[in-house]
Amino acid sequence: MYDRRANPDIAAAAIAARQHGVVSVGQLRRVGLDKHGVRHRVRVGRLHCVHRGVYALGHLALSAEGRWTAAVLAAGTRGGAVRKGAGYADAAGGDPLGGPTMSVLEYWGAALSHRSAAELWGLLGSGNGPVDVSIPGDTGRARRSGIRLHRSRLLLPAAVTSRNGIPVTTPAGTISDLRRVSTGKRRLITPRELRRAIRQANVLGLPIEEGDRRKRERSDLEEDFLALCCRHRLPAPEVNVRVGEHLVDFLWREKRLVVETDGYIYHRGRAAFEDDRTRDLDLRRLGYDVMHFADSQIDQEPAQIAAVLRPRLATFPSNGRETRQAAP
Repeated sequence: MYDRRANPDIAAAAIAARQHGVVSVGQLRRVGLDKHGVRHRVRVGRLHCVHRGVYALGHLALSAEGRWTAAVLAAGTRGGAVRKGAGYADAAGGDPLGGPTMSVLEYWGAALSHRSAAELWGLLGSGNGPVDVSIPGDTGRARRSGIRLHRSRLLLPAAVTSRNGIPVTTPAGTISDLRRVSTGKRRLITPRELRRAIRQANVLGLPIEEGDRRKRERSDLEEDFLALCCRHRLPAPEVNVRVGEHLVDFLWREKRLVVETDGYIYHRGRAAFEDDRTRDLDLRRLGYDVMHFADSQIDQEPAQIAAVLRPRLATFPSNGRETRQAAP
């Protein structure tokens, strides 16, 4: 019977299929390709160099996951090649290679981290910058184009897991890394992006540090909305005040205008939706106009929000009736 494992190209394809289309030179040698075999496949277009010692199989149109995996393979001390009879336990369970279980970090020798890890966890939107990879210790591979290498003595096996087959720092470790690079000379993200990542981790229910879990999304939204008002020179509202029996987020009392900032974690579900509509109806009965802005709009569309609020704040007097400016 034909043994598919005897064909190195089929074996390499199987590895690439598990690794989002990329393989390391160490893995190619493990399936039986020497340096001459690798060079031949590069010449004929079967292999395409992504980083030194890391190749894409068949084409260079890699997904984000392929780019991330290639960077980890390039930075890792083993390049994904393992000792015979050793394997690692994926976060989803199991030991794909058989034999004694290794930790994810021991197997790969590196892990996706910082902003790139936040993108993999869904905490930040995807970008086109260098891929962030961390390795243990304070020495290691030299810098490589397209990879932002972080050396850390704090990178322990317990701080690394696997997601979609890619070694990555845990959600808690990722937030901790982001906090360290949100200020100072090594600033890689803005404080607002850090808050957004923490907020999204809470929404997704990812395990992060206790202090971050307790951080109220409402306070983040308040800070962002007040900054929006200041930046666009809108009158400052009152914050968290009662109107009748309702606690409202923002109030311009003289203009009888209420703004509610809706974070997903506090406003999801049918019951929350119906409660919001009931409160809005009661506030309108009391003579207040109510406007809602989602947290994503505050982050991504601040100018549009300011453009909507400005005429409302300019044309509504204290009695709630719209005034018309006299013709010049």
